[in-house]
Amino acid sequence: MIQDVDNLGAAHEKVSVKNGYARNYLIPRKLAVEANPSNLRQLEERMKQIKKKEEKMLKEVNQVIAKLKEGPLKIGAKTGTSGKIFGSVTSVQLARAIRDQKGYEVDRRRIHIMDEVKELGTYKAKVDFGNSNEAEVEFEVVAE
Repeated sequence: MIQDVDNLGAAHEKVSVKNGYARNYLIPRKLAVEANPSNLRQLEERMKQIKKKEEKMLKEVNQVIAKLKEGPLKIGAKTGTSGKIFGSVTSVQLARAIRDQKGYEVDRRRIHIMDEVKELGTYKAKVDFGNSNEAEVEFEVVAE
């Protein structure tokens, strides 16, 4: 398989189908190629390259996770006299703080703040890097 096909198989997977289906549908639409020795060697080489990329990416993700766990982030917020903040801290502010304080660009959609942040204090958020790689980030909300 070159691409994912619903109810059949995923990309880079070897599947068995009837000759007519392969010849008339899968191969002309470039969804699959015939499993001959040459194509199988190419698939094997492609899988090695994908594995190397994943290992490199995993190493980078682990470095980012280690850097995020080093210490809490500080996020400034405007507060009233009672210590309550105006508005709340959002994932956008947290992503900006990670970029400014830790030096890594993290997409705000990958950040999930556990509790609603309405007061000064220390809170936790989860950053999802995909492939079940998550980091718990501690951040402290301080008065500006």
